[in-house]
Amino acid sequence: MSKFPPIEGCAWVFGDSVNTDAMAPGLYFKAPMDVMASHCLESLDPDFASSVQPGDIVVGGKNFGIGSAREQAAMALQHLGVGAVLAPSFGRIFYRNSLNFGIPALRLDATDEIAAGQRLRIDARAGEVENLDSGQSWHVQPLPAHLLAMVEAGGLMPHLKQRIAAGELQRLSLIHI
Repeated sequence: MSKFPPIEGCAWVFGDSVNTDAMAPGLYFKAPMDVMASHCLESLDPDFASSVQPGDIVVGGKNFGIGSAREQAAMALQHLGVGAVLAPSFGRIFYRNSLNFGIPALRLDATDEIAAGQRLRIDARAGEVENLDSGQSWHVQPLPAHLLAMVEAGGLMPHLKQRIAAGELQRLSLIHI
């Protein structure tokens, strides 16, 4: 198993109960993903989508990603290059969608100790989060090996394609009679 590299980026801090509707506004559902992503979280921070850099880290409050089960919320974050999401708790469908699209989502109770713009380093394998500006560090539940492998591959579909190509899985037929 190859080593999953640490994620390093600036913190984008949001509060409690950030809804998936804020990440993927319904008004843009029929638009291409680049358009939808350009409106990601604009109701909370109008500069987010145009300023977030690859590897930056979204830091949420409690219940991050609640609301509707729109996978486009995680897709928009992936499209923008978000490296990880930290929050004390997640909407369960958003949590799994994040992993399915290759974004590590890690539970961190101390997100209120992180300020916007601070540089963070996350080791999802070891379960370590370090604030490079303040020197604080926290231990979080590391991602289990099978989920880490999926995230490392870029998400569920790339992971399954890799496993099929390696002969680990047989092609599955979508039609069963």
